[in-house]
Amino acid sequence: MAQETKERYSDEHLAEFKVIILDKIAHANRDLEMLKSSYKNDKNNGTDDTSPTFKAFEEGSETMSKEANSQLAIRQEKFLRDLKNALNRIENKTYGICRVTGKLINPERLKLVPHATLSIEAKKMQKK
Repeated sequence: MAQETKERYSDEHLAEFKVIILDKIAHANRDLEMLKSSYKNDKNNGTDDTSPTFKAFEEGSETMSKEANSQLAIRQEKFLRDLKNALNRIENKTYGICRVTGKLINPERLKLVPHATLSIEAKKMQKK
């Protein structure tokens, strides 16, 4: 009886994807730090000597900006978590296998979205 071998990416391909993912993690960490520093920034923008109306608009805009940056930071943290999960899949040699179809995800898709767990085929099935 022949043993079933599951299709997977070669170790060389996995090493290439790992480089891409590590680069994305480095960029994402830098972006996250910038976002966090911008919404934690409590520096006074020097509006003390301006009209009260302008100062109210300035403070409202600053609050909205902090909230937006906070939301972006949360999304960035999720992106980082997804990238780290992709690294785990590389270590387990399960990276690039669609979790719905069991087929290999197109390598071009993985280069663009290295944390993908679904093939385009599976994504289209979800939309129906």
